[in-house]
Amino acid sequence: MLLALLAAASAQAHSGSSAPPPPGIQIPSLTHGQMAVIARYRGDILDLAQRQTVTDPTFRRLYNHSNLQFTYCLWGLMPGSLGDEGSPFNECSHAYLATTKALLAYMATMPAAERQAKALISHIDADMVRSGASWILCQFSGEAFSTGAVVEPRWRDMVFHLPSLAVLMVTIAALAAASWAIFGARRVRAV
Repeated sequence: MLLALLAAASAQAHSGSSAPPPPGIQIPSLTHGQMAVIARYRGDILDLAQRQTVTDPTFRRLYNHSNLQFTYCLWGLMPGSLGDEGSPFNECSHAYLATTKALLAYMATMPAAERQAKALISHIDADMVRSGASWILCQFSGEAFSTGAVVEPRWRDMVFHLPSLAVLMVTIAALAAASWAIFGARRVRAV
């Protein structure tokens, strides 16, 4: 029984990178180093995307998927989500940043955004060369993504990743303190 559970857990832990991506727009993978550079330019990429008035379904799917993945990754706020391969949020960070990169590449094909997108790609490319970003790899660097699926954080692994666990505990404590302050103040007033 224990061996069956361990085998199932091992299969699930490795199923994300071995299974083909689901239907949808296929999004190429990016290296761990590229991920860090794209994260620095994410605001610029989304700013350019938000200024587009003429869009199509592909643009909207990439834009929406990038934002949905970013939300699933708790807005990139978890410690180590970009740099720590052991973080339960690292794979979903790869997903939202790969989609953001794909969105920028797609905007380079759109007449209204082409010039600005290509200029931004040039800046990002130069930054990647300076930082040697294409050489920094991790276990998710070869994983392709798709707008047909959302990559969730590995929630169960949070208890084994101390920075994520610390943020979770601080958040729970803050919520408990806030609810005690709100409801405790109401009880005092009622008495």
